[in-house]
Amino acid sequence: MGVAAGLLLDRAFGEPPDAWHPVAWFGSAMARVERRTYADRRTAGARYAVAGAGLGALAGAALGRLGSTGLATAVGVASAGRMLRHTSGQVEARLVAGDLAGARELLPWLVGRDPRGLDEAGVSAAVVESLAENTVDAVVAPALWGLVAGAPGVLVHRAVNTMDAMVGHRSPRYARFGTVAARADDVLAWVPARLFAGIVALDTGLGTLPASLRGRPSAGSSARTVLATVRRDAPAHPSPNAGVAESAVAGALGVELGGPLVYAGRREDRPTLGSGPRPGPADIGRARRLVDRVERAVVLLGVALWAADRGRAWRRRPR
Repeated sequence: MGVAAGLLLDRAFGEPPDAWHPVAWFGSAMARVERRTYADRRTAGARYAVAGAGLGALAGAALGRLGSTGLATAVGVASAGRMLRHTSGQVEARLVAGDLAGARELLPWLVGRDPRGLDEAGVSAAVVESLAENTVDAVVAPALWGLVAGAPGVLVHRAVNTMDAMVGHRSPRYARFGTVAARADDVLAWVPARLFAGIVALDTGLGTLPASLRGRPSAGSSARTVLATVRRDAPAHPSPNAGVAESAVAGALGVELGGPLVYAGRREDRPTLGSGPRPGPADIGRARRLVDRVERAVVLLGVALWAADRGRAWRRRPR
């Protein structure tokens, strides 16, 4: 129930301002740690990652003393589903209005790639990919780690994921220093990414994506299509988890994601994911509705597990 309540808190209120956001505080603290400890070595990066994870664990342990209230607070702080959906809607609106420059200007709120030179399909693909990957990181993973390890699990994951965003990319500065943070994030997101893909497949198989919303020849997407796309395309992606999430959404929507991009000043020839046309602005809305249903399913799962636990406790009561 604490996990479900935390996701509902984010749905209701969204992200607090940066000046009051604990994740922003953590990022500022770790930037200072980096300035003091940086060296072009993996051992230095390991010390940095351990310090950040330890800080997350301490904060989680403090919240854990508050029981379900503390867990709900941790999940609410670590989740960002509302922000993802809101920002993707803003980009979609600008594309629909023909304001490609404005859409490119908003894109860095969602992705780290260079938006310059992206056409309408490139911006749309970037947003759909961000909705997929970040729903794993900022919805499914906080919920799962909350169920597994309570508030400390939630905030350790958020700490590791934030450090990965800060130092985990393959730039010359962080190629060694960020390795431990990046690998730790891969480990912590491995199960959530596959849970996300499973929910997407189930959602598609149940027919909750109406044909009128698909509007493409590939409207016959099924759970089998989603899973087959993941098995075929995800292994070629450089991320063991982003590839799973993005290929699942590509299979569900019947579009092609991936392909070349410019990131941190260098070109990356990433594999394509899915079969179909490149996405357009309408596909952003379809992806947003899909990940919203994923979040709703996770909320319902939390409530169902709570109800099952209460039922077991009731049956164990002395008569």
